[in-house]
Amino acid sequence: MSGHSKFANIKHKKERNDAKKGKIFTIIGREIAVAVKEGGPDPANNFKLSTVIAKAKAANMPNDTIERGIKKAAGDNGGASYEYMTYEGYGPGGTAIIVKTLTDNKNRTAADVRSAFTKGGGSIGTPGCVSFMFDEKGQIIIDKEECEMDPDDLMMIALDAGADDFAEEDDSFEILTAPDALPEVVSKLEAEGIKMESSEVTMIPQNYVSVTDEKQAGQIQKILDLLDDSDDVQDVFHNWEEAE
Repeated sequence: MSGHSKFANIKHKKERNDAKKGKIFTIIGREIAVAVKEGGPDPANNFKLSTVIAKAKAANMPNDTIERGIKKAAGDNGGASYEYMTYEGYGPGGTAIIVKTLTDNKNRTAADVRSAFTKGGGSIGTPGCVSFMFDEKGQIIIDKEECEMDPDDLMMIALDAGADDFAEEDDSFEILTAPDALPEVVSKLEAEGIKMESSEVTMIPQNYVSVTDEKQAGQIQKILDLLDDSDDVQDVFHNWEEAE
């Protein structure tokens, strides 16, 4: 979670993705199953499915794995029933944390999330207690080492495709979109042969909280690590900026 504040979320998740690629594929597989059951197997007519497919491709999930997941979900009427649940709470140092889960056992998931917050010195809050501090956006991250295109050209392609904003950092490019515009922008970038490090609908903090106390920083990291260990947790968003 070190680094430029805007990339705190994505860098945290990238580290997790690199270490637990198998788990990420399992998580995305669940999301595909739920999206197909809710809106059908055609991504052209199912926004949620098209968004999950964009996320799967950015995570380097093979196309045949994606297609198998869609076909299986389309023909599966008796599988496990998963449900999205969101938890909001506070970490040490005045930090805000949002936890998005996909579970077939709400009691188990609630206990896991509550335990993570408690063990890290945080607390679960009521729905909406911290989400107003975040903006929901489509976010695309491109690794500079994987992109030889001139930044200005990349920016114009992204903006012409419907992106809202483009930012350049030391090692990455960040493209922000409206949530419902993400699949179209991803499709246009793919058509240009641009490799994406990640692509998903995310929650971006309006402001970040720098925690200078080492004990508190360690507690926040403990919360995040425990949440990562839960198979039911899909995403964790926070406004913690690690002190320099």
